[in-house]
Amino acid sequence: MGNADTKLHFRKAVIQLTTKTQPVEATDDVFWDQFWAGSITVQDIFSLVPAAEIRAVREESPSNLATLCYKAVERLVQCADSSCPSDKEHQIVVNCTRLLTRVLPYIFEDADWRGFFWSTIPGASRAGCLDEDVDENDVRPLAESLLLAIADLLFCPDFTVQSHKKSSPDTAEELQSIDSCEYIWEAGVGFAQSPPLNYIYDLNRTELLKLLLTCFSEAMYLPPSPDRKVLNPWVSFFCSTENRHALPLFTSLLNVVCAYDPVGYGIPYNHLLFADHRERLVEQALQILVVTLEYEGGSAASAALQALDSSASPSSKEEPEPTGPDNLFVNYLSRIHREEDLSFILKGLARLLNNPLVQTYLPRSTKKIQFYQELLILFWKFCDFNKKFLFFVLKSSDVLEMLVPILFYLNDARADQSRMGLVHIGVFILLLLSGERNFGVRLNKPYTLCVPMEIPVFTGTHADLLIVIFHKVITSGHQRLHPLFDCLLTIIVNISPYLKSLSMVAANKLIHLLEAFSTPWFLLSASQNHHLVFFLLEVFNNIIQYQFDGNSNLVYAIIRKRNVFHHLANLPTDVLSIQKAVQKKKLGISRINSTDNESMEGSRAAAPAEPGTLKASLEATPGIDNITEKSRVSEDGTMVAVLSSHFPHAPADGGTITRASDTESNSERDHETYNTPSDVSRSRVSSVSSTAWSANPDWMVSWKAKLPLQTIMRLLQVLVPQVEKICIDKGLTDESEILKFLQHGTLVGLLPVPHPILIRKYQANNGTAMWFRTYMWGVIYLRVDPPIWYDTDIKLFEIQRI
Repeated sequence: MGNADTKLHFRKAVIQLTTKTQPVEATDDVFWDQFWAGSITVQDIFSLVPAAEIRAVREESPSNLATLCYKAVERLVQCADSSCPSDKEHQIVVNCTRLLTRVLPYIFEDADWRGFFWSTIPGASRAGCLDEDVDENDVRPLAESLLLAIADLLFCPDFTVQSHKKSSPDTAEELQSIDSCEYIWEAGVGFAQSPPLNYIYDLNRTELLKLLLTCFSEAMYLPPSPDRKVLNPWVSFFCSTENRHALPLFTSLLNVVCAYDPVGYGIPYNHLLFADHRERLVEQALQILVVTLEYEGGSAASAALQALDSSASPSSKEEPEPTGPDNLFVNYLSRIHREEDLSFILKGLARLLNNPLVQTYLPRSTKKIQFYQELLILFWKFCDFNKKFLFFVLKSSDVLEMLVPILFYLNDARADQSRMGLVHIGVFILLLLSGERNFGVRLNKPYTLCVPMEIPVFTGTHADLLIVIFHKVITSGHQRLHPLFDCLLTIIVNISPYLKSLSMVAANKLIHLLEAFSTPWFLLSASQNHHLVFFLLEVFNNIIQYQFDGNSNLVYAIIRKRNVFHHLANLPTDVLSIQKAVQKKKLGISRINSTDNESMEGSRAAAPAEPGTLKASLEATPGIDNITEKSRVSEDGTMVAVLSSHFPHAPADGGTITRASDTESNSERDHETYNTPSDVSRSRVSSVSSTAWSANPDWMVSWKAKLPLQTIMRLLQVLVPQVEKICIDKGLTDESEILKFLQHGTLVGLLPVPHPILIRKYQANNGTAMWFRTYMWGVIYLRVDPPIWYDTDIKLFEIQRI
């Protein structure tokens, strides 16, 4: 009954706020206390404060909305200053937090209101205290007061952290005087003790982090612009030296995420019997991390990497002097260097990413996490900002613990239009890793896991798994993945010089792709389609020149399909042939290669999105030439940058076609009706169909003359007669005998001089920074519960219903 009365009083207060014609005075504490005095759930606040009424107050009684926000922030500041000694103050903090979380998005969606929180509170000094006689020049903006209060409350003894003293009103710890580095939430980086779990603390932390995330979400109400250099002011201030809790909060968030084990002791169905409040905290901490670690421009990343030379690390309790980026979260992340810290982070991320892949005899008996997209973004940030972490990941086979789940997600999401961003982030991570030699070397480890994926059963290495999955994505992925084909093949090119032994299944997949991409009508459909053929030929040349021994399966596949290479070498370039090829019926290629076997047991087909699923639009994916730079591997193994044009075999018109991404933000594209053909040969035709470009003999001759076929033709010239002779002489019909012969063959001295190995390394740019921003906020928008931003005027992306 009491709770019903509380809700009634709360609802009356909301109605009074919207209907009062005269502004309510800020000094009327009896009125304002109705909003945070009782016990109101977050669901109640969202239902009792409807969006229409918030907008009505904003438009018709702006002074009342301003006073509401001011009073809520004031109460949070007062509670932080008093160290929240009582349960009553705890409830006030939670209610103010929930109310501000509800109201803030409607402040941000109105451009005229967006600067409101950066105005000043009367009597709020930069020292953080309220004082009537404070100097007007030393007044702190409302946003700063709010952020500092949140930071203080996240380390409030007996509210969000365990007190180190016996609690009593007389001995309550002063929040302003405690060293928050002693109150880090979880053991891990820079902290050895693991505090006892307390679900009340976790719930309170989660509420405060949700408000913090809402503060940062102002970015969602600004239109996308790659050239925008203005940083998110909320993030900039919170991650600056003004926040004395920056270091312990960063390590608390990181440790809570990386220490989390959703399976626990492994008791079946335990997640159905007990509520896991830590999971909600982990999810919120993860989202705060990926948002605060956003840093504009390539120069910022460079500054972060320069900070590696510093000897300080987040493992010390003293806050280090900030060197490198002004964003202290980026700064701290870039300086983590101790082996045990790097191992803790990598194992934690790998454990969580592999969780959805875990198989048990009892269906649904273990918890499956849903925040794997945020985990992938965090892993990306670590690899991009902390090169020591990247090298640590690649120096052992631990990188394969990250590779397998990424490939699983690529395969699982490839046909689902609502999960195209997940495929993109997975491919971007693999592109970044493939720029390092060690990644290609690690892929030679045999693949022995039994992860249920809808792929042919094969015996081979992790490289085989990667190629088979990429083939699946290309041949049966959603049409909006076509701009990624360049990236997928670039990854294979980067690893190809180090692949010691491809399986027959993987070898046939590569030949199959070449067969599809070299059909005349496909080559003539767009001015850059021939690039895919160049990539595949580079793969074959790298393996033949550098890893011929051990790759008899690929050599045999090349010999079997030699007509594909002869056809490429003899492509007609006259006008009549070009016209015939363009007009020819586009047959495409089959969904399943003839070498496919049964899929792995327990796997399920990649399914399209359910009708009605919500998805967030994404920015266009930058072309491969814009996100990579070429490096040549010298004899001593070091990388030497190659200064050249974007592509040595660029189209004659020199133009780069801008291809839209999977879910373009352009509204005309968003409302197109897309079929979902699986044909590889239709790969990028639709994305360039609106251009006036058409193939001509000069253009075709310009790139055909540069096809790198010499090595393969020489191989065929030498080996085909030998294979034919042994088949006739011995009457061989079994390919295993031919493979034995090829295994003991050699081409030493018969092939052209080996070409230098070219590696295309990921290069950050404004286009990818904008893509990551829209993807990150789109994921957060769709996943946060309650739906904080639902039905507000988001500008960064569009929400569409499939």
